[in-house]
Amino acid sequence: MIENVRRQVLLGAGLFILCQALILFARLLPLWTGHIGRPGPDLALCLLFVWLLRRPDQLAAPMIAGLFLLEDVLLLRPPGLWAAIVLIGSEFARSRENRWRDQPFMIEWLRVSILMGVMMLGYRMVQFLFLLPVPAFGNVLLQYISTVGFYPLVVLAARWLIGLRRISPAEAEMMRYSR
Repeated sequence: MIENVRRQVLLGAGLFILCQALILFARLLPLWTGHIGRPGPDLALCLLFVWLLRRPDQLAAPMIAGLFLLEDVLLLRPPGLWAAIVLIGSEFARSRENRWRDQPFMIEWLRVSILMGVMMLGYRMVQFLFLLPVPAFGNVLLQYISTVGFYPLVVLAARWLIGLRRISPAEAEMMRYSR
């Protein structure tokens, strides 16, 4: 039984890494020529919170930090800054996952939206504090709105394409004893 649980955790972690790699690959592709009008949603962040609030046992903190550090390096952002903020935000959500599990989706969406906003605001404040180049506030606001707007779509895609669903209380109890 324990081996089956470990196998599911490893398969889920591998699938998460594959999905994040595909999202990063799509972000690196030169699909647009010329000026890009509006910033798109941060699908990697959406997928992280969807996965973390449904299967927290499959995502280890070093894996999250490593994936987002790789994203920082490849997207030419300050190395480690967004990764650290994402790690803090994800661990905050993980610590409250058992209380958020039984809430309706609208409450989850609201809480994740607030958490994403605080993370983006914190990232921007650190950029100001250390005199790093800061993108225009309008672009950051548009990215936040589109990220929050895409969150339900990522939830639906994860449910239908991957089969990712919330864990039951019995599965949560079994996860606690398998550690």
